[in-house]
Amino acid sequence: MMNPTVFRSRVLRPWLAALVLATGGQVLAQEAGGPPQKVAVLDMAQALFNSDKAKAVDQEVQAQTAEDQAKVRALAEEATALQEKLQKDAAVMSDDDKRKTAEQIQEIGVQYNFLVEKIQKLVQDRRQQFQETYAPNLIQAITEVVEAENYDIVYRSEAVLHYRSAYDITAKVTEKLNAQQ
Repeated sequence: MMNPTVFRSRVLRPWLAALVLATGGQVLAQEAGGPPQKVAVLDMAQALFNSDKAKAVDQEVQAQTAEDQAKVRALAEEATALQEKLQKDAAVMSDDDKRKTAEQIQEIGVQYNFLVEKIQKLVQDRRQQFQETYAPNLIQAITEVVEAENYDIVYRSEAVLHYRSAYDITAKVTEKLNAQQ
């Protein structure tokens, strides 16, 4: 005979988790006789970064980095052209020309990496700053959705292995964020 505690942890809890997925967000409370619980899943980062304010910040960053992005593309094209020249003309190039071309490619690679890292750091810093600035707005939007729709439990999407899109309230939270002034 299985110990009742072992039965609850090995059999009943996985069954309850499956029931959450099968009952459209309504699950029996773990305590017998308790009311059903309404469950939702939320991707907080997606809710925040899909908002209109986040998109505006992304457009600002794109405008600020446009010149550097153009330089990155030009450097990549130049390096590709030199690499093709080196491969195509290697048989007729002197060792000195081969070395100079390889050094040019290496120098372009250094400039390319510097600009890419500069752009990535700026984007990362702006996203972090945005996240810190608008975290209270996100919490407020989550609270409004949870209270309006009477959710008992909201799981972070990162913590859930599988869920149906019907449980996902991310778009609703983004909508509330967009409605804020």
